[in-house]
Amino acid sequence: MNSNPIVKGKLVCVALNDAEQLAAMQAEFSQPPYKAAPTQPVLYFKPHNTWNTEGAVIEWPADEAAMVVGASLAVVIGQECCRVSADDALSYVGGYTLLHDFSLPEQSYYRPDIKGKCLDGSAPVGAAVVPADQVADPAALTVVTQVNGTTVSELPLSQLERSVPELISIVSRIMTLQAGDVLAVGFRGERTAVQRGDRVTSAIAGVAELNNQLAD
Repeated sequence: MNSNPIVKGKLVCVALNDAEQLAAMQAEFSQPPYKAAPTQPVLYFKPHNTWNTEGAVIEWPADEAAMVVGASLAVVIGQECCRVSADDALSYVGGYTLLHDFSLPEQSYYRPDIKGKCLDGSAPVGAAVVPADQVADPAALTVVTQVNGTTVSELPLSQLERSVPELISIVSRIMTLQAGDVLAVGFRGERTAVQRGDRVTSAIAGVAELNNQLAD
């Protein structure tokens, strides 16, 4: 089983938090099976079997032809919080790192994609946490992802539909967040297709870098 010393509790990811993606899908949300746009954050878990680390080689799932990857700022909770306000939320953050979410291509956001999201070793988290007091404003950060040295994705966190403090506040009203829990706050709407042997590097300038490779 894979593990990561940074994650000590839950690893919660937020889908559909790229405001551009959300706007582009409004017409789709009016159709079945959705019939309406989501009014709350769309969350999914990466369970313990998915946890992985900096430098890990990601196994290609058997009998699958395609995989994608997304990168997110990973907010590491520093102390227990429950039903906190957005104004106070950042005071509960211990620090920040990066997360890669390797998964099967998403066909729908209507129901959680257990098969696509729960692949063994598919959620590497950075090896070090930058203390929260060294990041004045998470919204000023940009997550940049490269595949084999070519930039394939840039996500300014100012483009998130819900900010880091808003998400912590909302999620803490759904579940108690404890020290060591990790919240991946948002991915570029269009996940990046990857192939066997690809090298994936994501970085937030001055904050974190995460490197992984797909098994060949």
